[in-house]
Amino acid sequence: MLLHASLRFLVVASIALAAPPVHCWQAAIQEATASTAPSSPTPVTVTTPSTAGTIRVAIYDHSDGSAKGPKALRRILTAEQGFECIKVTPEDIQNQGLKDCHVLIMPGGSGSLQAKKLGETGRKNIQQFVTNGGGYVGICAGSYLASSDYEWSLHLLNAKVFDRAHWARGTGDVTMKMTDEGKLLLFEDSNELKVYYGQGPLLVPDTKPDLPAYEPLAEYSSEIAKKGAPTGVMIGTTAIARAPYGKGRVICYSPHPEVSGGPNHLISMGVRWASGISRNTQ
Repeated sequence: MLLHASLRFLVVASIALAAPPVHCWQAAIQEATASTAPSSPTPVTVTTPSTAGTIRVAIYDHSDGSAKGPKALRRILTAEQGFECIKVTPEDIQNQGLKDCHVLIMPGGSGSLQAKKLGETGRKNIQQFVTNGGGYVGICAGSYLASSDYEWSLHLLNAKVFDRAHWARGTGDVTMKMTDEGKLLLFEDSNELKVYYGQGPLLVPDTKPDLPAYEPLAEYSSEIAKKGAPTGVMIGTTAIARAPYGKGRVICYSPHPEVSGGPNHLISMGVRWASGISRNTQ
């Protein structure tokens, strides 16, 4: 814990030393957001209670059980780590299947298809679940769904999807640069990590006045630009973001840390933060 205390001191001491570089997406939206930029993110304290409760995690799955994302999440979020995972279908969510859960995970797939299957009732129930104090974890498609950029999205995260025309920009390993707060929150010591990218959203700040600004926990420091996607666009966009929503917490991952061989702890620590229930790591 002394390491994390020292890191937090260094974060505070170095904030004003250097301005971040201006990336392609920043230049593109700077003029549009100059007069309507949202306020700074609402601070959220990371707590570590001395006693830990079991975190009940609902993992969305509308497949016949063959979907890879839910299987990978169950491999990570084990009972030994203090998690209890259940499968929830769109019908479960429409019928208040989240009422006894701490966190909902919307995994990879298709955000628009998830929204369609949930329907208006399911989407409203998720919004209410988080408003009342539940946690939301979006991974790839689940982050598209959480954004504030589509008619069908949940509007849980004040984030636009940059370069929507080239969302299918290819897949593969990329490098992700952790922010200081991201390193602290997700218990990561490295400044940069390799992570699998599966055409997740390139997140940038939106300006919805009814939503707080999100806090970046990681940004892309390398890119994939296939299938006609332009270069120089992905670098600097947000890879992991968190924000409060009502009484609840939202964390979204554009890439896939949950895949085998990936930095799986980024998921388990993010789910723990979203739940508001932490376990003593000493």
